[in-house]
Amino acid sequence: MASETVSSSGYIKHHLQNLTFGQHTDGSWGFAHSAQEAANMGFWSINVDTIGMSVLLGVLMMWFFRRAAKKATSGVPSGLVNFAEWIVEFVDDNVRSSFSGRNPLVAPLALTIFVWVFLMNLIDDVMVDLIPQIAVFVGENVFGADPHHVFFKAVPTTDPNATSAMALVVFALMVFYGIKVKGLGGFLGELAFQPFPKWLFPINLVLELVSLISKPVSLSLRLFGNIYAGEMIFILLAIMFGAGWILGPLSGLLQIGWAIFHILIIALQAYVFMMLTIVYLDMAHQKHH
Repeated sequence: MASETVSSSGYIKHHLQNLTFGQHTDGSWGFAHSAQEAANMGFWSINVDTIGMSVLLGVLMMWFFRRAAKKATSGVPSGLVNFAEWIVEFVDDNVRSSFSGRNPLVAPLALTIFVWVFLMNLIDDVMVDLIPQIAVFVGENVFGADPHHVFFKAVPTTDPNATSAMALVVFALMVFYGIKVKGLGGFLGELAFQPFPKWLFPINLVLELVSLISKPVSLSLRLFGNIYAGEMIFILLAIMFGAGWILGPLSGLLQIGWAIFHILIIALQAYVFMMLTIVYLDMAHQKHH
């Protein structure tokens, strides 16, 4: 984090602190120097690292598919094109098997979610100190910042703001298509008159509202919790690496093993987020009589 030795707790806090920009309590604007200062900034603050990494990976995703599309020919596809086609066919097969309605938005949305979330998760397998150290170097040598106050949380999906934002977009699409397909009366009728008889509509309404709201909440927290836990393990193993000649080599082996195993987790979480999005949108398109 800096040239000075820091405690284990300080190391962990530094890695879990976002680079937050917002309005300070004195009315000035700038970057937060601590988690408490970031919390005091209130609603009108942004996590620059989360947004920056998300946009960067989104651009990388679009560049990849654009390059694959430009290289595509009628002949035998190259490795890049073949890989892109495999991803598209994989997502398309899952959409066809899980989505029963007709909506040209669902397949592109599912593809975007799967690839984008996978790329954001994949940053978790990059060396835990690499990107934060680059941020510290740039902040200290380019902007003249105190290295102790330069934070950078490199994995966007370890920020609940990012996962909640994606889940809220899915939730908005659920409500939009639910009203569009069923009409406002049909949408509200499903909330008030199911699953019990109509005269129990207060109970129905409470149960259905809880079920509806729980979808984006669980969608965001599931992704955040799994990737955050994985990042914490990498941080703890990094602390072990400097704990002596016995724990150091053991930590190195554990980091390699966890990185390999974690690839399955990050792919699975991207797949789960995509599949639940498809299923939720399919439910929004179904009419109940």
